[in-house]
Amino acid sequence: MKYRTLGRSGLKVSVLTMGTFTFGGAGAFKAVGAQGVSEARKLVDTCIDAGINLYDTANMYSTGLSEEILGEVLDGRRDDVLISSKARMRIADGPNDEGFSRYHLIRECERSLKRLRTDHIDIYHMHEWDGVTPMEEMVSALDTLVQQGKVRYIACSNFSGWHIMKALGVSDRSLRERFVAQQIHYTLEAREAEYELLPISVDQGLGVLVWSPLAAGLLSGKHRRGKDTPEGSRQFAGWTEPPIRDEEKLWNIVDTLVEIGDAHGVSAAQVALAWLLTRPAVSSLVIGGRNEQQFRDNFRAVDLELNEDELKRLHEVSKLPVIYPYWHQQQFASDRFSPGDWALHRDYIEN
Repeated sequence: MKYRTLGRSGLKVSVLTMGTFTFGGAGAFKAVGAQGVSEARKLVDTCIDAGINLYDTANMYSTGLSEEILGEVLDGRRDDVLISSKARMRIADGPNDEGFSRYHLIRECERSLKRLRTDHIDIYHMHEWDGVTPMEEMVSALDTLVQQGKVRYIACSNFSGWHIMKALGVSDRSLRERFVAQQIHYTLEAREAEYELLPISVDQGLGVLVWSPLAAGLLSGKHRRGKDTPEGSRQFAGWTEPPIRDEEKLWNIVDTLVEIGDAHGVSAAQVALAWLLTRPAVSSLVIGGRNEQQFRDNFRAVDLELNEDELKRLHEVSKLPVIYPYWHQQQFASDRFSPGDWALHRDYIEN
């Protein structure tokens, strides 16, 4: 396993993170997995043996059951690993059962701690934007949790660029804890994060954790053009995330992944993960799986090195349109680009 520093912090995280989205299987989550304690323990053991030190969950995954299972499985070895969890999503029907209010965040953190059988959460993500609660209230509540020792680092997930900068601005002005990372969806099929989220990460020192790096399995090579959806997959079970806006482009990307994988004697999934590990500010990829073999296959992506020609092929088949104001910046500002600017433009300016 390899390790990277998480953003501007001093924390080292494995380049692969174990996601526990499939633990529990309550309600709608049954479509992605329903692993109980016994199955979860085997998978966690596999990941620990491989050197993975970060385990990601959320209070709303199977309405807390994922946290409960992870807490039971890690009991007795909690101090050897890092735990990431999240809050913000609606978890019940009450008026304060969602959002960034001080009431909700502190209550949910304390509930998560009990389910996880721990006294602290290493990385606490704000799971989704809340445009109702003032940023000052959210930042103050998170700062309180850090000062109380219940949270080590704070982060965000699924924010837009201006949301992140607003939160960081409030933190900096008030001299309170600031985000050290963001967890985002970013794949060869969905590169929109390159417009703002990666440049912000480079400029502001945020580590990037990537959720669903194989696009819910669509980039694994098991889904192919003109073929039936594989039985047992999320799509077969009716899962519709992430949205696919250009199916032809998706299959062209998959074809390229398979071709490059065949040339290396590896899976398409390994190629897709290896590509992500070359991207700016990326610290770790959150991988999930239904069985040990899927995890072991993903582990091998850590040592896969793609050459310049292969990286160029992957870029060409998946590149974004250069929208405004970026095409204008390329024409008139490229001689004064910062490292953050180059996080987007490096692939889109012809050398």
